[in-house]
Amino acid sequence: MKNMARLFDLFALIASFILAGVVAYSSVSKGLTFDRLMGVRITLGNCFLFALLLFTWHILFDVCGLYISKRLTMGRAVILEVCKATLLASAVLLASARAFHIGMVNGRFTVLFCLSCTALMVFGRFAARNILLVLRRRGKNTRFLLVVGTNARALDFANQVTNRLELGYRLAGFVDDDWAGIAAFEASGYKRCCTFPGLADFLRHNVVDEAAIFLPLKSYYEHAAQLVSLCEEHGIGIRFNQQVFNLRKAYQDLDLDEHSLVRAVATSTEAWPSILKRVLDVVISALLLVAVAPVFAVVAVVLKFTSPGPLFFGQLRMGLNKRQFKMYKFRTMVANAEQLQEKLLSMNEMSGPAFKIKNDPRVTPIGRILRKTSIDELPQLVNVLMGDMSLVGPRAMSLRDYGLFEQDWQRRRFCVKPGITCLWQVNGRSTLAFEQWMELDMQYIDKWSLWLDFKILALTVPAVLRGTGAT
Repeated sequence: MKNMARLFDLFALIASFILAGVVAYSSVSKGLTFDRLMGVRITLGNCFLFALLLFTWHILFDVCGLYISKRLTMGRAVILEVCKATLLASAVLLASARAFHIGMVNGRFTVLFCLSCTALMVFGRFAARNILLVLRRRGKNTRFLLVVGTNARALDFANQVTNRLELGYRLAGFVDDDWAGIAAFEASGYKRCCTFPGLADFLRHNVVDEAAIFLPLKSYYEHAAQLVSLCEEHGIGIRFNQQVFNLRKAYQDLDLDEHSLVRAVATSTEAWPSILKRVLDVVISALLLVAVAPVFAVVAVVLKFTSPGPLFFGQLRMGLNKRQFKMYKFRTMVANAEQLQEKLLSMNEMSGPAFKIKNDPRVTPIGRILRKTSIDELPQLVNVLMGDMSLVGPRAMSLRDYGLFEQDWQRRRFCVKPGITCLWQVNGRSTLAFEQWMELDMQYIDKWSLWLDFKILALTVPAVLRGTGAT
């Protein structure tokens, strides 16, 4: 949504500039008329100056905080922020007009620009809120929030969050130990999901997107710091009232009535390129599905006549923040392969929880070809199109493999969507130890950028052709 807001604001600035010129000069009998305004000769200098203005306005809006998440921000605060930003933008426009002798930009033009820009931007934000409200009431765009603490402030925060459906939050539960006020908390109707000693285990087995901390920090500082460290290991966003923890990444300041919260996350994938990443996922996966449709048909015929069983193999995998989804591949093994796995555990050639056998007896002859060429991965394009996966990201783990993870820092790989290809894929796949695999996933998360995605996609083609590490 942040990037949609950026694009909409760009449109609002351009439209407001044109509208201000139309209204300011369309009724003028002398000087710059509407026809002359529309007929102004476009020069390279004009284009450069206007582009510079747009860039300056964009930076100004960013500094004013227009592009941080407003999920918990009251409507009146949004309006005030927009008014502040457009007033500053108008001042910059007027100052630029004086500096560069732009005759058409006078006081009247600037006022009209400011009013129209403010109206458009406020309208756009509230329209987006209403659209999100509809989606969130239907269970879309929801985030699971864990409240740490059971005091009055924690309860008040939880009540406000749950009573405002447009926020799209669902309570994952409350975390706290026994204390003098626990009886009052239980009388509220809310329940604890765990105590502090059980938090790590709870995070390992439940979907949690964010944790809001409402502990008395003066007396619980060390305890809270350990909790924050644990959330960081799992890649879970953290909300708290003051910047008192030594966090590597803190991105957003959010408000909910009197609760002013800072949000810190363990990955920077919420930066502006993330929307473009999703757009590219949709466009590229859709185009590839059309392009490889003949391959699907050929594989379907070959599998039908060479091996009994279904065409596709669907398996529950662990996705974003431990959300489970069914991932699809072309079936490359015998139909009862999962039941036979337990009997083959002694043959596992991978370290850690992953299970790989170079000459797996369950793989069919045609399946070996599909695996060697990675054709068996093509149905995952459907998962990408549906939004459960991305083209690039850590490989999707099976529930069995996830259950065997021993270190929480490795679970941070689930703070981003799993992908079809990744650094592990282009650096040797099954030839790498599990620890190296996890380190490559952390490297991808910490250094993520669109350029890195493009690089991995480009390296995937020769890696597939070489077939290195394919089993």
